[in-house]
Amino acid sequence: MALRLVQIAMNAQDDSVVGQFWAEALGWVVSSEEPGVTNLEPPGFVYPDPTAVCIDVIRVPEPKTVKNRVHVDLATASAAHQADLVARLKDLGAKPADVGQGDVSWTVLADPEGNEFCVLAPHSAYQDTGPIAEVVADCADPRAMARFWGEAMDWTVHQVTDDHAVLRCAQGVGPYLLFLRTPDVKTVKNRVHLDLRPYPGDDQAAEVARLRALGATDVDLGQGDVPWTCLADPEGNEFDVLTPR
Repeated sequence: MALRLVQIAMNAQDDSVVGQFWAEALGWVVSSEEPGVTNLEPPGFVYPDPTAVCIDVIRVPEPKTVKNRVHVDLATASAAHQADLVARLKDLGAKPADVGQGDVSWTVLADPEGNEFCVLAPHSAYQDTGPIAEVVADCADPRAMARFWGEAMDWTVHQVTDDHAVLRCAQGVGPYLLFLRTPDVKTVKNRVHLDLRPYPGDDQAAEVARLRALGATDVDLGQGDVPWTCLADPEGNEFDVLTPR
């Protein structure tokens, strides 16, 4: 049994506006759109595939009030590409964001609803990830997160220190997953969370039971009767276990 990280779910008060921003930012397409949900994926993509972690933008009534604990970092190929990408994103509606980063090589921006993201300086590790270099999650204990998520998914743990933990799909494609130690304490439901999916033929209920045994807990987000199961990791970060596909 195993689970794959297939997409991130991003809350927004206007999923259409935020979805269109991210589609243009990444060079992706709106793969489907229904009231309250806008799904994004690369052109020609056959979902699910480890070469990309897709984005679902989900409409919610509540506004953003605190810095997101989960965000994406965008890859660049050169210093000129980084500068050009930052300029293009600002033209699309992104705004500079100050999250206390200080003097760093990356640029911190926020999308039209304030969701923070970073445009990284070029680095060889991100040359084959696609436009999303990594999905970043704040945490208190990267080692504990590496233990849980390394068991939860069939992704490989690449690096673990007291300050960060790095995982990537076992096939060595697509973005990385980075758990980054921060002093911030989780206070509200995450507006960005991970969605995991079992492989075809695997048992969703059995996977959920396995995750609970690893330390996941059930959470009620008002989801009602839905085909997915809402859980939280040992630090309270919500995630969903979808049906096999």
